[in-house]
Amino acid sequence: MRCDCEDEQQNMSEVTVSLKNVSKCFKRYDRPVDRLKELLLPGRSRAKEFWALRDINLDIKKGETIGIIGQNGAGKSTLLQLIAGTLMPTTGTVKVNGRISALLELGSGFNPEFTGRQNVFFNGRLLGLSQKEIAERFDDIAAFADIGDFIDQSVKTYSSGMFIRLAFAVAVSSDPDILIVDEALAVGDVYFQQKCFERIRKLQSLGTTLLFVSHDPGSVYNLCDTAILVESGSLVLKSTPRQVLDLYEANLLKRTDDRPEAVSIQNSPNELVETSLEDIAVVTPEVKIQAVELFDEDDRNVNSIVSGQLIQISVTVLFLQAFDDPIIGFKIRDRTGVTIFVNHTFNMGQPIGQVSKNTPVQVRFRVKVPLVEGEYTITIGVADTGYGEGQLKRSLAYVHNTAALKVLKNKEAERWGGIVNLNPTVTIHRQAHV
Repeated sequence: MRCDCEDEQQNMSEVTVSLKNVSKCFKRYDRPVDRLKELLLPGRSRAKEFWALRDINLDIKKGETIGIIGQNGAGKSTLLQLIAGTLMPTTGTVKVNGRISALLELGSGFNPEFTGRQNVFFNGRLLGLSQKEIAERFDDIAAFADIGDFIDQSVKTYSSGMFIRLAFAVAVSSDPDILIVDEALAVGDVYFQQKCFERIRKLQSLGTTLLFVSHDPGSVYNLCDTAILVESGSLVLKSTPRQVLDLYEANLLKRTDDRPEAVSIQNSPNELVETSLEDIAVVTPEVKIQAVELFDEDDRNVNSIVSGQLIQISVTVLFLQAFDDPIIGFKIRDRTGVTIFVNHTFNMGQPIGQVSKNTPVQVRFRVKVPLVEGEYTITIGVADTGYGEGQLKRSLAYVHNTAALKVLKNKEAERWGGIVNLNPTVTIHRQAHV
């Protein structure tokens, strides 16, 4: 029989990072002299307290890839610095099991007066590698960074892209148990980003724990098993990337819109929904989304389509107030939540025109679906007037997961790979032999 203490020890061995009741407070001083006065005359605080994090409880398992989502100033970077050990918590405990390699900010840990080569050895030692280990890995690091002769020039002459190339190359060379990436990859060019993601996936396959901060939903969907939402220093939600990003997007719209009640997440993000809103009609003070239905080219109601065929997305909206020129749009997302396509009547140059109070409007979008087989969901949005290049005045309703679409394999089509069939053609010219 296994005792409880043995179970507890096994559970702890599976947890790479554990935060218990962690809070972090920073002191702010109106004037530099106030800090000096507080040191010389203890007993009276002259600082204003700013709590960057409050009561964070979080366990991250070995090999887990977790996305950290939140607006600027939410506390994401502070959370990562506490895990990396560059900050100490004001209250609570942080336990880390394994070697950490962190890319917290551009150029962090680099001495600008050192050359790239010198910084590789300097940072490698900080990451726990011996001088011999760094020397053995140096050629691979330099090749991955691919900055040429700049490796022997002062780091202060580097561009931001060169900084991150070398920093990432060093970080992944240490075979970390835990890799922390705080939006650093955003400054790299697309080719280097692809190379970084390939290396990250290799580390994932080796069981490396990854903590990943990014404002790019696609990267979070594709890389992460789990995500957490941090708002105003608090951990709001830990769930699937899709659910966390949906909530994050909804909260953003609520903050920037003068009608926050217009934003909702329909149904569980882990469930596909039926192709009608009859039982879940969405009502705001200004509009009512009465139905969302899918039809094939022959106007038959469907919930599946063969890849490459046409589908009609029918949206019926009852306008409870009068509008000069409202907008109706849709978004198609794959099962993980990655946006495949989004458009609306304003972008398409098809104005709805003036509508009076209590007027129902039905819009049908005819869409060819050259998508890979799989399950997709439909998001519907209604807005009041557009301007510029697709900008919307304000949201009237915005609802995720209003309908589900299953795309079936087209057995008659030529074979292809990827997400979207671009239907390429090919011309072959044989050169005359000389």
